[in-house]
Amino acid sequence: MTVNGPDAKSGRARSGGAGWVLVLNSGSSSVKYQLIDMADGSRQAAGLVERIGERTSRLVHTGHGGDGRRPQRRETEEPFPDHTAALKAVAAELAADGMGLDSPRLAAIGHRVVHGGTRFTDPALIDDEVLAEIERLVPLAPLHNPANLTGIRTALALRPALPQVAVFDTAFHATMPEHAWRYAVDTATADRHRIRRYGFHGTSHAFVSRRTAGLLGRDIGEVNVIVLHLGNGASAAAVAGGRCVETSMGLTPLEGLVMGTRSGDIDPAVVFHLARVAGMTTGEIDELLNKRSGLAGLCGDNDMREIRRRIEAGGPDGERARLAFDIYIHRLRKYIGAYAVVLGRVDAIAFTAGVGENDPQVRRAAVAGLDQTIGAALDTERNAESSTRARLISPEYARVAVAVVPTDEELEIAAQTYELVTR
Repeated sequence: MTVNGPDAKSGRARSGGAGWVLVLNSGSSSVKYQLIDMADGSRQAAGLVERIGERTSRLVHTGHGGDGRRPQRRETEEPFPDHTAALKAVAAELAADGMGLDSPRLAAIGHRVVHGGTRFTDPALIDDEVLAEIERLVPLAPLHNPANLTGIRTALALRPALPQVAVFDTAFHATMPEHAWRYAVDTATADRHRIRRYGFHGTSHAFVSRRTAGLLGRDIGEVNVIVLHLGNGASAAAVAGGRCVETSMGLTPLEGLVMGTRSGDIDPAVVFHLARVAGMTTGEIDELLNKRSGLAGLCGDNDMREIRRRIEAGGPDGERARLAFDIYIHRLRKYIGAYAVVLGRVDAIAFTAGVGENDPQVRRAAVAGLDQTIGAALDTERNAESSTRARLISPEYARVAVAVVPTDEELEIAAQTYELVTR
């Protein structure tokens, strides 16, 4: 089937007929949005509403006026008591640029939903049954799915006749074989309580793996890629021929790599130890591992730029930052090595997200010495280049390519939404 908008195989935009998709990412007190023209993947508008429900909320909107003019940025501060008020304000900003929710060019609204469980392995056209199932999955994502649901219900009330689609962070990882997603605990207990590895950042891993294949000039079905999504939240995925076969995050986004404030992998008995010895409640332990661990727990900073500044400054403070950096890199290299074995053949390693796209020191440390093991190497000048484009940073002779690919989760959500509603 031919679909206007970003090509599902290459990540490039196809030319063709008109159609806009509004992408909404609703948090507990925020809404991020982008209006994307699927003819060429261009942004017609983008913005953020934050501090919803507080005394003063803030809306920042950037729009092109729908006619290719220079972007116009507008900022508003006023109380938005709930998501309904916030989305009505977003609709008014879009309308001011000639791109309101009643525009005939608006083909659909695509919603980011964090957890799809085992039920949703593809995007879903939203109806009462889909809403009920997302609600049923709230225990698996109590901080995210309720906020996602609020955004969906608000948008449905504003445009009830417009197709709206849920795109799930977990869906890309549904192709993992059972020996990868099942934990080694009593199967009856695990199945009863839906305990398994789900994985997250799926839209990013999907987009980046396809874009990496495009950089290599190959079809995604022929390429094995290790994708490293390194932001404040971080995850790795082993992608074989476009299908995820292993990923680092598990039942929740806590498992896996060292992150900004999350611990990543840890002996589960630490939880029992803290309960017995420190008298901590499950809520306190949850907060410790999710909000006061990772880089922040190790050295007091979760900003990699600040950590590297402290390392360069030296002294005891720099030594503490160096240890945090070394632990971060050690965990990352462990996953690269493990996923190389899982895949059997690696064609590329792709770095993405805030740290992965912008920190050459992290990339250099992560890949150091891999030319002697799996055949991955960096070109020093290419790695140091500051650029917002997708690019290869490995030398021509490297057996395993290394790429930097800016992720575009909104474009991926828009593409999946548009494909579903134009079938």
